[in-house]
Amino acid sequence: MSGGGRNVNGNLNAVFYSEAYHPIQAGSIDGTDTLPHDNAVYRAFLCSSAGLYDPLGDPKLLGDPYCTLFVGHLSHLTTERTLRKAMSKYGLVKNLRLVRHIVTGASRGYAFVEYETEGEMQRAYKEAHHSLIDNSKVIVDYNRQQLMPGWIPRRLGGGFCGKKESGQLRFGGREKPFRAPLRPIPYDELERLGIPPPPEGRYMSPYQVPSPPRRKRSSMDREESTHKRSMDREANMCKSSPVEKEERFYKRYIDPEDSSVRSSTETEEHYHNRSSVDRAERSHRSSRDRDERSHRRISRDRDEHSHKRSSRDRDERAHKRHKSRHRERSTSRDRY
Repeated sequence: MSGGGRNVNGNLNAVFYSEAYHPIQAGSIDGTDTLPHDNAVYRAFLCSSAGLYDPLGDPKLLGDPYCTLFVGHLSHLTTERTLRKAMSKYGLVKNLRLVRHIVTGASRGYAFVEYETEGEMQRAYKEAHHSLIDNSKVIVDYNRQQLMPGWIPRRLGGGFCGKKESGQLRFGGREKPFRAPLRPIPYDELERLGIPPPPEGRYMSPYQVPSPPRRKRSSMDREESTHKRSMDREANMCKSSPVEKEERFYKRYIDPEDSSVRSSTETEEHYHNRSSVDRAERSHRSSRDRDERSHRRISRDRDEHSHKRSSRDRDERAHKRHKSRHRERSTSRDRY
C-alpha cells in the first residue's frame, strides 16, 4: 500500500465530488475506503460487480437526460401542480414526473423535471437547490441515473446522502461531497478495486457549485453551429450600409501589411474621397427624387383639370338639352 499526500495547503474544508459511482467509495467520507462498511454497501457492490442493475432499463425514463433534473426531499403534500409552478420560475417545464408509491399512490418525496433547453436546466440546477417548496428545503441534482457511470440507486444500497441515524450515509454527491483525505491515500488498493483516487491538487471549496455533465458535441453539431454563425453574419452584412460593407471588405481582404503601412494622411484622404462620392450619390439621388415628385404632381394636376373640364362640359350639354325640350313643349302648346 503506497502512501499519498495530505489535502491542499492543509485546508480541512476542501472537498471533491464523484464523477463515476463506486459503492465502496460512496460509503467512505473521504473516498479512500477499500472495504464495505455496512451490508447495504456490500449489496450495492455485488449488484455493480454482477451487472444486476441496468440504469437505462426503466420504461418510465423519458425525455432528454441533459435537460432533466432530480428534485428530492419533497414534502408529501407537494403535487405535480405545485411542483411545476415552483420549477417554472427557472424555465419552461417540458415534462414532470412525481414518483408515487405503486400501491397507495402517495408521493415518495422525489421527482424528475425536464426542461425545454439545457440552459434552463443549468439555471434550475444552480438556483433551485435548497429552495423551499411547500415549506420543505429541496435538493436538486442532475439525472445521475442516466448520466453517471456505474450508478446504483438507494433501493439497492447505493445512491447519495442518507440519514446519519440509519448508518447508511453516502458521500460524493452534491449534498454530501467527499472530504479531502487527511491520511495517506492507498493508491494500489484503489486501483485494484477500480476506485478513482481523490484528485489531489484539484480540491474544491464546499461553497463552489459542481458542474453537471454537459452534452458532448459531435463534429456535425460543430459544423452546423459554424454554418449558422456564418449565415447570421451574412444576413447582418446584407442589412449594413454601403460604407460599413466597404470597411469590412477592406479589413478582411486587403493585405494587413499594406493597411499597416498606410499613413494617417492617406487614410484621411481615402475617407474624404469616399465621403465626397457618397455626398455626390446622395445629391444625385435626391434630385432624381425631386424630379419624380414634380412629374407626379404635374400629372396629377393635369388629370384633375381634365376631370373638371369634362364635368363642366357634361353639365352644359345637359342644360342645353333641358332648354331644347322646354322650348319644344312651349311651341306645341301655342300650336293647339
